[in-house]
Amino acid sequence: MSEKRGVCLIIGAGDDTGAGIARAFARDGLVSCLVRRDRHADALEALAQSIRDEGYDARAYPADARKEDVMIDLFDQIEAEVGPIEVAVFNIGANVIFNVTDTTSRVFSKVWEMACFAGFLMGREAAKRMQDRGRGTIIFTGATASVRGGAGFSAFASAKHGLRAFAQSLAREMGPKNVHVAHTIIDGKIDSSFIRDNFADVDAMRDQDGILNPDHIAQNYVMLYHQPRSAWTHELDLRPWSEKW
Repeated sequence: MSEKRGVCLIIGAGDDTGAGIARAFARDGLVSCLVRRDRHADALEALAQSIRDEGYDARAYPADARKEDVMIDLFDQIEAEVGPIEVAVFNIGANVIFNVTDTTSRVFSKVWEMACFAGFLMGREAAKRMQDRGRGTIIFTGATASVRGGAGFSAFASAKHGLRAFAQSLAREMGPKNVHVAHTIIDGKIDSSFIRDNFADVDAMRDQDGILNPDHIAQNYVMLYHQPRSAWTHELDLRPWSEKW
């Protein structure tokens, strides 16, 4: 039987930031296990194959991160089939824009489930396993909305505030057990398909380093993984130099 290798689990392995994170950790020597909902199964497998084509290791696991039993089974399956989860990254966005008066309870609940509750499930399941091994890194992707609400973002900001609070609580619990928990604030436009489709000046922003590069975000996540615990970062701000803050 071949020796099991360390895993980086990415919940929310989308086409841009998630893909950058997956590639970065695969190049760093871990097996990138990629998770998105079932309807993205083909895109997920295509991403995993593209990483394998580079000579690294990646596996696709279509799953709904909001389902408790699914998440428990997912962690068990990966650790049994692939290896110990050394890094767990929660990267689900769930960004929506609704006026408060147009925000239904279903919208609010769905955004909370995706951006906060699913993060709790991932964090809890990762913590259970990492604390027993006495090592591990858990990273949560936040946003501008993690620290301040904005008009039209009541559901999204509420969920992201909750995720940040959970990350802080988890960091305090898991630090003494040698598990590094970090929350990132991604503040600014990301060079993504959504931004490219909706903003005409992306090329100019890219030329001026005025937009977040997904691969550069990913480099910082790998840096967090390698930090010595005498100088751990628990919250990291990433923004272009030109972003107002």
